[in-house]
Amino acid sequence: MAQVELINDVKLLMNMHANGLLGGEVMPEDILLGIVPEHEFMNVITLGMALNYQRNSYALWEAVARTYQEEQLRWVFDPREAWGRDIEDLRGALLAHRIALQPNRHPQIWQSVASGIVNSSPGANVQGLLQSVDYDIAPLKTIVQQSRKKEFPYLSGPKIFNYWLYVLESYTAVQWKSRELITIAPDTHILQATVRLGLCPASILEGSAENREQAALAWEQALEGSGLAPIDVHTPLWLWSRAGFPERISI
Repeated sequence: MAQVELINDVKLLMNMHANGLLGGEVMPEDILLGIVPEHEFMNVITLGMALNYQRNSYALWEAVARTYQEEQLRWVFDPREAWGRDIEDLRGALLAHRIALQPNRHPQIWQSVASGIVNSSPGANVQGLLQSVDYDIAPLKTIVQQSRKKEFPYLSGPKIFNYWLYVLESYTAVQWKSRELITIAPDTHILQATVRLGLCPASILEGSAENREQAALAWEQALEGSGLAPIDVHTPLWLWSRAGFPERISI
């Protein structure tokens, strides 16, 4: 019965989201629409996502958009260019509009991820990487989270990795194989919503890696057999928390 009630609550939130009752008509990554052309979207999203850790997502993607709009800075989103350039050049470009907030660590992460893309992709870009694994999440996880994990700091972590897959699916023509392997991306808002729904105890709000893994596993188990993939509920839960948990209502 508890699972049935949870699924009903989740479906209410999904319906509220579909009807615009949770706010968030503009998601952080939406700012790139109309600015970044489709053929470059995967590179921009992936490199930008690598720095989407413990910071304001709206501010990050605004910085990415402003940087992309400056033609002389646009090279930072080309993995081959970003990997091959002097770190000082990269640092200056990433600091120009505050994509990078940490002047040493963030350019190093950006260049490392660019290296990981180039060295694991026949085309030296994200599309080539995805094509090389035939858009199958299982071998992609092996590359990013195991064999080349050191080259993908932050992006290899469960929170950002799964949200990266979700954003690629949402904003590009990617159709994943093994889609059920995309777990929910347990950031602060997701943890809060998970506790609010009674799926996990309040102790997960400490936000450790173990807490996040516990929440992700709980959602996998709760949604099993429901026809919903964990990542399907991410945005409604995220917006519900961000909106201050308005009352769940039937539309």
